[in-house]
Amino acid sequence: MMSIRSSWCRGLAVATIVIVSGVGVTSATSNTAVQNKTTWKTMDEYRKDYVRPTSIPFPTENPYSAEKVRLGEMLFFDPRLSGSNYISCASCHNPSMSWGDGLPRGIGHGMTILGRRTPTILNSAWTELLMWDGRKVSLEDQAMGPIAADVEMNQPVEKLVEKLSSIETYKVLFNIAFPGEGISLDTIAKAIATFERTIVSGIAPFDRWIAGDEHAISESAKRGFYLFNTKANCATCHSGWNLTDGSFQDIGMPDADVGRIKILDMPRMNHAFKTPTLRDVSRRGPYMHDGSVPSLTAVMEHYNRGGAVKRESLSEDVRPLNLTTAEITDVVEFMKTLTGDDQPIRLPILPMADQSSSAKPATVGQRK
Repeated sequence: MMSIRSSWCRGLAVATIVIVSGVGVTSATSNTAVQNKTTWKTMDEYRKDYVRPTSIPFPTENPYSAEKVRLGEMLFFDPRLSGSNYISCASCHNPSMSWGDGLPRGIGHGMTILGRRTPTILNSAWTELLMWDGRKVSLEDQAMGPIAADVEMNQPVEKLVEKLSSIETYKVLFNIAFPGEGISLDTIAKAIATFERTIVSGIAPFDRWIAGDEHAISESAKRGFYLFNTKANCATCHSGWNLTDGSFQDIGMPDADVGRIKILDMPRMNHAFKTPTLRDVSRRGPYMHDGSVPSLTAVMEHYNRGGAVKRESLSEDVRPLNLTTAEITDVVEFMKTLTGDDQPIRLPILPMADQSSSAKPATVGQRK
């Protein structure tokens, strides 16, 4: 684990290794039973469930190093990883927009409008299955997907190693980060994944309240926190310090996207999508996998109705909640306290291509 010291850890601490085990990430509903008043806990008991971790987990097969973080950061912001040479990972995962893009649906190669909203990569070190449908099993697996996808970054992967190898500084940096391995699709993915694991939400007013500062959040937000864990039923899926259990649920959205059932052929996975983190959620609208819900208040109204569509795969936890307008306001005020004190991002200086007179510069749209 690497010690967490800021909203965007730079890889300056010593890392030790742990593996986060998976629990119930493909279930249609949470292991937590639908709550009723007889099972509600006290405010202080609920607060104990949301204590931030003190370190970042890294897998044994890709342990932390500062050299990997530095290299992965460069690759993440480098548009030359795309076939067009103008789209980077950061084009969609913009740190100014909580590592999303602020759009209802992503935009890829050739201004193609994609089928789903861009998910944040915030706190992805604690995530096991990635993408809205969970088709990627690790950050290493996920890293190469958008690069190769013809509608996203459109970079033929068989040409990517050659492309990066033509930049002398990258050859040096890969040899430092991966001694004896150099540039390969595997080391590219490992470097990007290592950097992404260091992207951690900053300390939020909610965290200060959990730590004992009673003045850190408003009385409305405190009421909202209790509702979040009880009557509003949010914590059934949005649990723990990262406000997600990683499960996949059909929450009754009316679009035709069938979600995870294409990956896991189980009836309960029809129209099921990954439960996202609520950290920094006020910075990340519009909401849901299709970006069709404009505000947090509208999100709460959707759940208060018990979803927009009733079907057999609908999660049993999505049901009319009978929240009042004032109670919805309190829950939204609570969710606003989850926005962290993130520090400004300094963009990396990217390696330049060979500047000798004999070198042939790459042009936009050129693929080697």
